Amino acid sequence: MKIIVGLGNPGEQYKNTRHNAGWLALDFHLGEVKWSENKKFQALTYKDGDYLFVKPLSFMNNSGQSVQKILNYYKLLPKSLGLLNKKDSDLNDVLVVIQDDLDLDLGTYKIATDSGSAGHRGIQSIINHLKTKKFTRLRLGVKNDLLRTHIPPEQFVLKAFGGDERIKLKELLTTLDIKNLN
Repeated sequence: MKIIVGLGNPGEQYKNTRHNAGWLALDFHLGEVKWSENKKFQALTYKDGDYLFVKPLSFMNNSGQSVQKILNYYKLLPKSLGLLNKKDSDLNDVLVVIQDDLDLDLGTYKIATDSGSAGHRGIQSIINHLKTKKFTRLRLGVKNDLLRTHIPPEQFVLKAFGGDERIKLKELLTTLDIKNLN
């Protein structure tokens, strides 16, 4: 099984924001599917064959809670001492996380594995809960220097994409196959 997690925040006010680029990517690639709310996982999920698509509902900064619960449930986390997650487990074959990235220009992307969070709190939460950086990340660029001047990063990522920006994001997403990133 492969778990593909799109990071974002629940709530209508966050729906089309830069921080929800992960959710937007899943919606774009899956189209109109029926998401199931799983209270145990604190997430919306959609299963398609060997793939489980996930939108954590725990808010961005606590995304690791949902991801850890799902990986534990499907027995995809190696164990050590019977209870604790094995530190530095390689999860590249089972976990893909789609995130927004302020360091990359809008319309660009980067695939990363075994790297730190670069200040992204959702990614840091996942690293903390899984005790590893060894998972695949699809980093979607959301930077727009023309709009970002004098806006702190934590406020900028909560701003909605403008019309031209949505077109640029859609053009990028059409080039990606989220099921086959690594």
